[in-house]
Amino acid sequence: MNLHAIFFKNSGQEKSNNKTARGTHMRLRKIMITVLASILVAASATASFAGAWTAKQNTFYDKLAFNYYYSDRTFDKDGHSEATPNSGTFRDYNVSNYFEYGLLDNLTVINSLTYKWLENDNDLSKSEGHGIGDVDLGLRYRLLNSEKIGIVSTQLLVKIPGPYKKDDPLPLGNGQYDLEAKLLYGRSLYPLIPGYFNVELGYRWRFEDPSDEVRYLIEFGVDITKSIFTRAKLDGTLSMDNGNETDSNGNPTSTNNYDLGKLDLTLGYKITPAWGVEVSYVPAIYGENTAAGATYTLGIYCKTP
Repeated sequence: MNLHAIFFKNSGQEKSNNKTARGTHMRLRKIMITVLASILVAASATASFAGAWTAKQNTFYDKLAFNYYYSDRTFDKDGHSEATPNSGTFRDYNVSNYFEYGLLDNLTVINSLTYKWLENDNDLSKSEGHGIGDVDLGLRYRLLNSEKIGIVSTQLLVKIPGPYKKDDPLPLGNGQYDLEAKLLYGRSLYPLIPGYFNVELGYRWRFEDPSDEVRYLIEFGVDITKSIFTRAKLDGTLSMDNGNETDSNGNPTSTNNYDLGKLDLTLGYKITPAWGVEVSYVPAIYGENTAAGATYTLGIYCKTP
């Protein structure tokens, strides 16, 4: 398989002039290293209706989480991580809720929303913002359920801008609509190990100023014991570089044309068949034109036993 066909834009659109060969090779190397590292880190499929799997009819999964994001570094246009100018720091404290419900055995509705408190501080200025962030609404439809092949699903998601103003000194997002279509593939690793793997590839159309994006995800997992599980994801965004070149948004995580790769590492404990807790560490490991920070998460979930 040609990795360039998956992770880079060679389908007739020229790369922007500010993408140097050195930055391209560095990004490819980081992606390959991260994929290999992800294979060695396990993940759990039993804690939620994650990935390609759909929820059974009239069952649900709900996760409430507190997330803390901090960054004092920035990925430049060539993918190098450097200190944010003027000793800048960015913080995002937020409470998020993620919900899935099985309308049918092969059709799941998805919703997520957040309430954010943002701080952007440097030697020259300081700005703050808080409120309800963007809202995601989606549907996941299972196309195939085969013991030999695995699970194949498709997902359609709409991002609705929150009730903030995009011209605020520190807006909570880009203030526009997104539409995303995605293909998902998952397979159980049982009886080899009590786990699974999941792969996702999608395209996000972003209206107004931001660039369209290719979204990709690789996920692996296992139950360590009957109560303890862990998961790892490589979660990536690849800009199509067709957005407005001028960034008027004061939020360093919401630039118009950016690439980003995050490694999501989670450890969880099942309190009962219906309740559990999770802790996560999600560092940004490669990117361009965006903040280079990390998220720390503490969440509690409940689901249909």
